[in-house]
Amino acid sequence: MKKSYKQAWSAVFALLLALALAGCAAAPAAVPTVTPADAATDSPADTESPLTVLKVGASPAPHAEILRFIQPLLREQGIDLQVVEFDDYVLPNTAVNSGELDANFFQHLPYLLDFNSKNGTELTSVVAVHVEPLGIYAGKSADLANIPEGAVIAVPNDTTNEARALLLLQAQGIITLKDGVGLEATVQDIQDNPKNVSIQELEAAQVPRVLADVDFAVANGNYAISAGVTDKLLTTEDRDSEGAQKYANVLVVRTGNENRAEIQALADALTSQQVKDYITQTYGKFVVPQA
Repeated sequence: MKKSYKQAWSAVFALLLALALAGCAAAPAAVPTVTPADAATDSPADTESPLTVLKVGASPAPHAEILRFIQPLLREQGIDLQVVEFDDYVLPNTAVNSGELDANFFQHLPYLLDFNSKNGTELTSVVAVHVEPLGIYAGKSADLANIPEGAVIAVPNDTTNEARALLLLQAQGIITLKDGVGLEATVQDIQDNPKNVSIQELEAAQVPRVLADVDFAVANGNYAISAGVTDKLLTTEDRDSEGAQKYANVLVVRTGNENRAEIQALADALTSQQVKDYITQTYGKFVVPQA
């Protein structure tokens, strides 16, 4: 009886052990696996290629507006053009120099060269896009042929635009500058001032915003547009004058980046016939495409 009892328990134990081993062996079959077909579905080849981001700083008008006009064209070329607006002439350059921006579009070449010289930045012009003729705008007075005695005239205070403003005032017979000063002129170079006009020097963006407080203002076209005072325009630089041509607005990058493919694509778009037509139709005499 004892022997039979032991044999029976041995048989039961052997059966339980076999079942346990069989269960352990079957466990891996329950783990899901990734088939080659599943892997192909998640591969980059089957998803839309990412766009190359291009960040460009610009003055609100007309620069940012022109850039937004070409955004669809650049997207077709795989470029996501992101426009960052600025209201001053300093931050767009320092941001490009530091690499925070890929490029900027707001300034003319003489200003850029002067900025590099004074700030130690390494910025380069890629292409000239348009000219913004400097204009004289009516404030408390509106008759350039009859300037009031002691009239106050606001002008941009940066080196390059101030010289243009003084040359435009000279062209209107309001002042006379010393011989040969040309585009280096400052208020100290005024030789004759028959009406004893007072020149008020202000940051360029602020000039058209003080019309209610001065007799006249000599302002950049882009800032006149932003300030909504284009209806106050009395006269402008001749578009073929030395000042207007030399001060064409340019696309700017950090030196060494001018040959990047996406920068060249941006330059091509900005100088395309589409953009020239857009500038002419949108801004008229306030912004003139570069020939």
